[in-house]
Amino acid sequence: MACRISELVLDCADPERLAAFWSGVLGYVELNREDDGSIEIGPPGAGFGGPQPTLVLSPSAEPRTGKLRLHIDVSATDRDQDAELERLLALGAVPADVGQTGEESWYVLADPEGHEFCLLRRRIEPVGGTR
Repeated sequence: MACRISELVLDCADPERLAAFWSGVLGYVELNREDDGSIEIGPPGAGFGGPQPTLVLSPSAEPRTGKLRLHIDVSATDRDQDAELERLLALGAVPADVGQTGEESWYVLADPEGHEFCLLRRRIEPVGGTR
């Protein structure tokens, strides 16, 4: 038996703002709110323990120092990379420079609080295999 990723936790200054952003990016919905201000989002109808990990936006007053040591990669499920890039930029993502050469097949972006993530070129099937 092996483990699988059940949730990813992202420290942030404004969980409400990032929950809205990442819900738009991933097609997630709010699943839970904790007394500490954390907001958990995940796939509609699945929730924690489903086929995709949930994302917990956890409030933190500590400033981020340096480049994140872990980042999220996303792939479009229903459009090409350029169309998905435009959608992500409209949601509030911004281009980020982490030292890429410009020859990469992916785009490096940052969410509204500066957490880097990559938009990969390859389109993938949505969970459940339907578009």
